[in-house]
Amino acid sequence: MAAIAHSFPQHLSATRPSLDPYGHLLRMLMPRAVGIAFYDADGKPMWVADGYEGPDPLPLVRAALSDVPPATTARIDGFSQDHEGAPAYVFRLRDSDGNVIAVATLLTRDIENHPYSFVQHLVQPALECLQRELEARNSLGELSRDLRARDDDLNLLLRITPDEADGAPQGDELGTLVQACVDHLGCALGALVVPERNIAICRAPAGQKPQVEILSRIHRHLLNWAQLQRRNLTINRVRARPVELPPFKILSTPIRHASGRVVGFLALFREEAGDDFEPRSEQLVELLARKTTTILQNNFDALTALLTRPAFETQVRALVASRRQTVPDSVLYLDVDRLHVVNDNFGLHVGDELLARIAELLRRKPRPGALVARIAGDRFGVFLPDCTLDFAQQIADMIRRQCAELSGSRGDGMMQVSVSIGVAELPDTQNPLAHGLANAEIACKAAKDRGRDRVELFQDADQSIMRRHSDVLVVKRLHEALEEDRFVLYAQPILPLGPAHTEPRFELLLRMLAPDGEVLPPEKFLSAAERYQMLPVIDRWVVGHALAALRPHAGVLRGRGLSFSINVSGPSLAAEDFLEFLEGSIRSSGLPPEALCFELTETAAVSNLTRADRLMQRIRLLGCSFALDDFGTGLSSLAYLKALPVSVLKIDGSFVRDAGINQRTEAMVRAIAQLAHTMGMETVAEYVETDELRTRMAGLGVDFGQGFAIGRPVPLEEVLGDLALYEVMAAR
Repeated sequence: MAAIAHSFPQHLSATRPSLDPYGHLLRMLMPRAVGIAFYDADGKPMWVADGYEGPDPLPLVRAALSDVPPATTARIDGFSQDHEGAPAYVFRLRDSDGNVIAVATLLTRDIENHPYSFVQHLVQPALECLQRELEARNSLGELSRDLRARDDDLNLLLRITPDEADGAPQGDELGTLVQACVDHLGCALGALVVPERNIAICRAPAGQKPQVEILSRIHRHLLNWAQLQRRNLTINRVRARPVELPPFKILSTPIRHASGRVVGFLALFREEAGDDFEPRSEQLVELLARKTTTILQNNFDALTALLTRPAFETQVRALVASRRQTVPDSVLYLDVDRLHVVNDNFGLHVGDELLARIAELLRRKPRPGALVARIAGDRFGVFLPDCTLDFAQQIADMIRRQCAELSGSRGDGMMQVSVSIGVAELPDTQNPLAHGLANAEIACKAAKDRGRDRVELFQDADQSIMRRHSDVLVVKRLHEALEEDRFVLYAQPILPLGPAHTEPRFELLLRMLAPDGEVLPPEKFLSAAERYQMLPVIDRWVVGHALAALRPHAGVLRGRGLSFSINVSGPSLAAEDFLEFLEGSIRSSGLPPEALCFELTETAAVSNLTRADRLMQRIRLLGCSFALDDFGTGLSSLAYLKALPVSVLKIDGSFVRDAGINQRTEAMVRAIAQLAHTMGMETVAEYVETDELRTRMAGLGVDFGQGFAIGRPVPLEEVLGDLALYEVMAAR
C-alpha cells in the first residue's frame, strides 16, 4: 500500500502554513478523518495533514478532475466511494464561473460509511472558507500575471519606439517590429505583408529559419480577409481544418493606410500545442499595427509608394554598416525626361500617373536586396547592393527600355516617355551614399546633355562628366560665403488679390554674393547645398540674420499685422537640435511672434510628418504662424492637411501657370481655395507672373498673390526702410 507522504513534493512545506487553519478546521469538524489533503486544478498537492501514511488519494483526485459534471450554482460538489477498504470523500471547489480550482479529500477508517450528503453538510463551513481563500488567491495571481504581462507589453512598445517619438528610423524598423512580436508573444512565425509597398517580411525566433512556406499557403486568404472584413482574425481551434490552413494558431490584424483603407496585414503563428491567442495579445498586435501605419506613412512616398529620401538613406547606411566584408555597390539616379511637357499637354494628374507607373516598374526590384526611393519630384534613386558598375549599367538600360514602353496615345495626343539614368559606384568615403548619388546625378545630367533617353556611367576620364563634377566647387564657395558672411536677404511682397485692405507680407529669399560682388540667385548654389547636407547651416544663418535685421523694427511690427516668412528646409526639420535653436532664437529676438511666419514645403512636411507637427505646435505656442509651401505637388496633399496646423496654403506655381489654360487645373485651384477657407486658412498663389494670372487667381477665390506681377524681390534693408510704401501697395 503506497504511503501518501511519499506522493508530496518537498517544496510543499513552504505553502502549508497558510492552509493549516483549513485543514485543522476540517479535522475538528470530522475527527474520524485520518487523511486530509488539498490538490489544485491540475492534480498537484497543495497541503496534506501530518502523520498520515494510508492509501494515496491521488486516484480519487484524478477521477474528480477527469469526470467533472456541468457547473451549477453550487460552489462545492463531489462524491464518496470505498478506497482500498475505507470510506473516502472527495469535494470539488469551484470559482464563480464554475471552474474547478481545487479538490479536497477526506480518507477515514471509520467502520460506518456515512452518506456523502451528511459529510458535506458537516464540513461545508470549512470548505466554503477554503474555497473563498483559493478563489481570492487565484484572482490575485491572475492580476499579478496580468500586470507583469502588461509591463512586458509596455517594454515591447518602448523597445520598438525610438528615444524620441519623432526620431528617424534606424535601419529595418519594420523587420525589428515583426521580430519583437515573434519574440514577445512566443510565436513560431511572424509576417508583415503590404503588397502596394512591396513589403513581405517573415521573422522566426532567434536562431531559426522562417517557415516561409506557411505564409505562401495562406497569405492571399489573410489579405482577402483583412480587406473584406476589415477586422482581426483569430484562429485558436479548428474542428475541420481546410487544406489551405496550416496547422498553427493564427492571429492576423489589418494594416491600414492613413486614410483608413486596408493595405496589408500583420500575422502571427503559434504551434497548435501552444497557448491560445488571448484578447490581450490581440490588443497589443493592434497597437503594433497602428505603429506600422505610422512607419509606412513617414517612410514611404504617398504618390509612388517608394521610400522617401531620408528613409532610403537610413536603410542603405544600416545595410552597409551591417556587412562583415566589403563588396562593390552601385547606385542609379533616374530623371524622367520632359515631365513638364506631359503635365502641360495632358494635365498634372497624367504626370502623377506616369510617375506612379515608373515607380511600379522600379518596385519589381531589378536585383535582390535593391532599395528604391523617390528622391524628389520626377527623380528616383536605386541602390544596387553587391553590384559592379558594368552590371548596374545593364540593369539601368533594362529600366530605360521598360520606361520607354510606357509611351502611347493619350486622348488626341501621343505621350512620349523616356528617362535619363546616371550610374555610379559607391566610393570608399565617409559618406559613400551621398557621394555616390551626387556622382550618379552628374552622370544623369550628362545623359540629358547628350540627348536624353540614355544611360551614362560616372567615370573620371569622361570630360563632360568632369565638367559636371566641377559643380562640387560650389560647395567650397558656399563654405567661403558662410565664413565671410557673403549672403544677403531679399524680400518679395505677398499682397491681397481682392479689394480688402491687409497689411503687407513678405517672403525672405536668400542670395549669395560672389567675391566680385555679383548677386547669385539660389539656383546657383541651393542644389549643391542640398546634395552636400549644407541646408541646415544655411537655414540657421537665415534665421539668425533675419531676426537680427527685424529686431530694430520690433516697435513698428508690433500690433501692425505686418509679417515676414522664413523658409525651413527638410534637412533642418529632420535635424535633432533645430527646434531648440529656432525656439530659442525667437524668444531672445524681442520681436512680436505674430510678425513671423515659417514656410515648409509640402514634401518636407509630409516626409517628416511627426517632426513637422511637433515643430509647428511648439512654435505656434509662441504666437508664430506657418505656411505650407508648394501645396498641391502631390495628389495626396489633402490627406495630410488635417494633421498639420498651418495657417496659409501656398499653391504651387505649376498649378497657377496652368490654371489659365487647363480647366481641370483651374477646378483644382478653386477647390483648394474653398477647402482652405472652410478650414480657416488663407491661400497664396505663387509665380503670379502676369496681370491675367493675377485676375484669374482672384476670380478662383485665392486670397493673396506672389510673383513678378505682384512685386519683385528687393533687398530686405530697403523694405525695412520704407514699410509705409508697401502699406500703400497693399491698400490698392
